[in-house]
This record gives sequence, C-alpha cells and structure tokens, in this order.
Amino acid sequence: MKWMIVTDSSCDLKELETGSDEIGFDTVPFIMNVDDREFVDDTELEVPKMVDAMEVSSKSHSACPSPSAWEAAFRKADNIIAMTISGRLSGSYNSAIVGKNMAIEEEPGKRIEVIDSLSTGPKLVLMAQQALKQIQAGTSFENVCASCRNLAESAKTIFTLSSFHNLVQNGRVSKVAGFVAGKLGIRVIGIGSPEGEIKLKDLLRGEQRTMKKILREMEENGYEGAEMAISHCMNEGMAQRMKEMILQQWESAKVQILPTRGLDSYYAERSGLIICYPVAGA
Repeated sequence: MKWMIVTDSSCDLKELETGSDEIGFDTVPFIMNVDDREFVDDTELEVPKMVDAMEVSSKSHSACPSPSAWEAAFRKADNIIAMTISGRLSGSYNSAIVGKNMAIEEEPGKRIEVIDSLSTGPKLVLMAQQALKQIQAGTSFENVCASCRNLAESAKTIFTLSSFHNLVQNGRVSKVAGFVAGKLGIRVIGIGSPEGEIKLKDLLRGEQRTMKKILREMEENGYEGAEMAISHCMNEGMAQRMKEMILQQWESAKVQILPTRGLDSYYAERSGLIICYPVAGA
C-alpha cells in the first residue's frame, strides 16, 4: 500500500472510505480499565456498556497505545500520516514517535509524519478527512503533512460536559471543576488551548444557555461556516439541536455529527459534546 492515514482511537472515526486500494486508514486503540474490566477501544467496543460500568465503578484509568501497536500500523504503507490526541493529555504522541523510529529502523525508506492534533475527537476527524482529500488530489507528502499540521494548530475545540469525574480522577482538570459540575447540576464549557491543554471557561445551567454561549464563542473566534464536526457521548439530541442552531446562523455550514468512541466517551462521559471548527484566515 502506498499511503496510510493512522490515528489513535481518540479520533471518532471508525472507518474512512478512501476509494482506493492505494490509500488505507487505521486506528490504534486506547484501553480503558474500569475496576477489573478492560475495554479495548476498537471497532467492536460497545460504548454504552463501558459508560454504564464507569458510572458505578470505584476506580478506572485509560492507557495509551504502545509503541509496538503504532509500529504495526506503520508497517502497512510507504507514506504514513499519523495523528494523535494532544500530547499534553496523553502519552500517545510520544508512543507514536517511538513506534515511528522502530519502523524506520527496519525500513529506512519509509516516510512517516506524526502530528500532535493538540486536541481530540472531532479535530482528528477533520484532519484525517483533509489528509484523504489531499492525497486523492495528488498532493505531495510534505504538503499533506503541512496542511494537517496547520489545521491542528488553527482549528478551535470547545466542549460541554455535565460530569468531570474521569477528567478529575485522571488529573486532567482540578477537583474544583469536578465538584461544580457533579454536585450543582451545571454544565461546564471548556476549550482546548493553543498548547493542547484543557481550559475551563464557563459554568452554565441549562442546555439552551450552554448552546447559545457556544455559538457566541464560535462567532467571536471567526467561524464562517467551514466544515466542522460535533462528537457526542450518548447525546445525539443535543448534538442535533446544536447543529440546527449553527445552521440558523451559518446557512452554508457543513456539520458532521459523530458518536464518541471509547476514549472520548471515557472522558466526555454521558451527555458530553466536543466540537471542532476551523476559523477564518487560519
């Protein structure tokens, strides 16, 4: 195979129709350990069962893909574009770099680029789809990489969660945030920082107020209707209502809705939404 687009399973795509035997797509799974149960974030994972188990668990954690798992994916093609969850949130990026070095040591002629998405979920969806379009158009390896890296650095991520239990438990946000969201019934709005960290922004009561605030944030950041994506954890209704509000404001917008896979479901928890949108001039 000539080309391979590889992501870790923080990307909420399970498959990517490439239209060619010369272009492949693969994801390298995270593993979520909930009490004494192991949930592998592959295409067979039943997310609702994992979420149910999480909500009654006493302890849980996630584990990033191993270097050997990345290396196995990198062996499948000559030109590989790899994308990972933010390196500030997980060891997946560093693991992919080690896997890259292992693969190149065995096959020095390979070209492998590992790109830190600086985010998760829907941003990796947009990056993978952009890489595919450019490969299909005959774009050079270097320019495909540059385009994906630019999208990683410029596209904005905003999310709203009703529970921060796993983010707090795994040290991704402060205990104060978990208390506010969990005890007071308030939805928290957060953003991905330019460095790829989670920053809490607003505390709001009610779905409608939350969605209006997200729209204002998108407008202030310069969104003008470019292709964007919404990932949701068992909350398609709110995702659809969010899409409708976006289309009311930007009629030409192209909005994808995807269910979160295992890793993003683990951290977004039930009813969470993660939104990624490119901005004008980026």
